Amino acid sequence: MSKSRTFEGRTYREVQRSNSNNRVKLQKDDRQWLKANGYRNVGWENVIQLYQKIQLLLEVEDSTLEDLFLEADRIGSKYQTAEEIAAFNQELSEVVNEISDEIDRQFPDTEMESIDFSKKSRKKSNQKTYKTLKS
Repeated sequence: MSKSRTFEGRTYREVQRSNSNNRVKLQKDDRQWLKANGYRNVGWENVIQLYQKIQLLLEVEDSTLEDLFLEADRIGSKYQTAEEIAAFNQELSEVVNEISDEIDRQFPDTEMESIDFSKKSRKKSNQKTYKTLKS
């Protein structure tokens, strides 16, 4: 008795059906890219490769730009030593401070702001007072 082959608990036909349903959810250019790069929904290995690529494309479409940057940082961090990461963070901090200083030079805050926390209410000449009247 031979056991039928499955992928992630699904039969060949179920994976094919999943590919067809999920492929429709992709952007048109992604569908064209899959076709141009030989991803097919026929043949057990092809069906599995197409399934994995569609899942990856769907994850990327659902990701925000921030998610993508965080994932790239996580992957990149695996290939760096602690010293390299610390040096990069130090350099990044210095660049951010330089940018902040340059912004302050180009857009100076010329308006003085003061906040009076005294309990006395000071009424300005152009300030109106409103009272609630009972009817």
